[in-house]
Amino acid sequence: MQKTTDPDPSPRRHPAPGERRLDAERSRRRLLDAALEEFSAKGYAGARVADIAARAGLNKQLISYYFGGKAGLYRALQNDWLDRESEIAPPDLPLAELITRYLHAAVADPRVMRLVLWEALAGDADQPPPGVVQDAEEDLSRLRARQADGELAADLDPAAVLLVMMGAVMAPLMMPREATRITGLDPRSPEFETYYAEQLRRVMRHLAAL
Repeated sequence: MQKTTDPDPSPRRHPAPGERRLDAERSRRRLLDAALEEFSAKGYAGARVADIAARAGLNKQLISYYFGGKAGLYRALQNDWLDRESEIAPPDLPLAELITRYLHAAVADPRVMRLVLWEALAGDADQPPPGVVQDAEEDLSRLRARQADGELAADLDPAAVLLVMMGAVMAPLMMPREATRITGLDPRSPEFETYYAEQLRRVMRHLAAL
C-alpha cells in the first residue's frame, strides 16, 4: 500500500521586500564587524576573506555580492568610520573638546587605530587600495577657520597641528609600555583616560592665540 503524506499545513512564506532589505543590512553589518576584527588583528594583507566570512557566520560569496571583494570591504570600513566620525566629533566643538572626543573613541574601540598602524607598517605591495575617504584639505580648512577665530595661534601651521593631534591620540595605543613608563598609569585604565584627556585639553588651549 502506497504511503501518503499530508500536505504541509503552513506553506513556506517568501520574505517581503522590507524583510529582505533588513536581512541584507544585517548581513552587511555582520561582515563589516567581522572585517574590522580580522583587518585590525592581521592587517589588510594578512586578513583572509574566508576567515572574515567564517567569523560573520556567512557565505564568503556575500563579500563579493555586497562589497565587490576584499578591497571593497576594506573601503566600506573606511567610509563606515567617516560616518561614525561625524557623530563622535562634530566640527562645532571647541578644539580642546574635539581631541578628547577622538581619544575616548579610540580608547573605547582601538581597532580603527590598529588599522592605521597596519597601513604604516605594511610594505607598498601590501597596502590596502586607496578608497573614497575624506579629503585632508577639508580637515585643514576647518583648522584654518579655527585659526582665523583665534583658536590657534597665527604662527602655527594647521597641517602640523593636525599631525600632532593625530599622534597625540594614537600614542598611548601605539606605545602602551612607554605610556606606562612615562606616566605611571596603565593606558587601558579609566584613570589614565581621565588624566590624559585633561592634559590634552590644556595643551590645545595653550595653542590658542593670546
